Amino acid sequence: MTRATHTLTLDQGALELAVDRHGEQGHPFLLLHGGGGPATVAPFAALLAEQRPARVFSPVHPGFDGTTRPDWLTDVPTLARIYADLLDTLDLRDVAVVGNSIGGWIAAELAVLGSDRITSVTLVNAVGIAVPGHPVAGTFSLTPVELSRLSFHDPSKFRFDPSALSAEQRAVMAGNRAALQVYSGPHTMADPTLTDRLAKIPHPTLVAWGESDKVVDADYGRAYAEAVPGAEFRLLAATGHLPQTETPDQLLPVVWDFADAHATHRPQR
Repeated sequence: MTRATHTLTLDQGALELAVDRHGEQGHPFLLLHGGGGPATVAPFAALLAEQRPARVFSPVHPGFDGTTRPDWLTDVPTLARIYADLLDTLDLRDVAVVGNSIGGWIAAELAVLGSDRITSVTLVNAVGIAVPGHPVAGTFSLTPVELSRLSFHDPSKFRFDPSALSAEQRAVMAGNRAALQVYSGPHTMADPTLTDRLAKIPHPTLVAWGESDKVVDADYGRAYAEAVPGAEFRLLAATGHLPQTETPDQLLPVVWDFADAHATHRPQR
């Protein structure tokens, strides 16, 4: 993995954006992490670049992983515009966008913008919409151990021991949590206007969902797919809110095959 910093100039001001990259050639992917930070997608990015002809670009949402979030950056739609600008800056085309959890929300907002640089979108256990009767779990009131129990099909494989963290790791976690609270907005992980705007998405879209997710259940995922014209819904067995962490070998062909099917230029295998 290499991490580069790109300076983006927006109407609100300049932004220094850290972007992790895996792979040197092949189909470009924009992989957007969730509230746990870049570490929740980095191993999957490496696996994707290793097993498929893929270049994976994974930006660090400002405020996460010890990075700086400017005061004007406070919501998901603005993050989506930043990533649209990043695709322009990197001059990427034929991009497959993949996002998990709040990264899925950002991916959905990016898809609504309709960039012609994007050829497919995959939302993995995304948040961001309001579905009556299917609320997103109130993650900010939960301890990391409690959140782990909701997030995994088999939490015993992902035991979390806060006492094992260094002071630096605790500081990064606190920063991640603070940034997530800012981006999640007053409605906590949902924008009441998003469902209607999803009808504007012009890109082929796949909604992939871990069947054991107790943060956002599968019916929430089905509602997401129903809101996007022509979207496909895929239920993933024996996995929870973070399929890229819990069952990466199951998620990888789902993500790759969908991206490859809609690629304009298919890379050599």
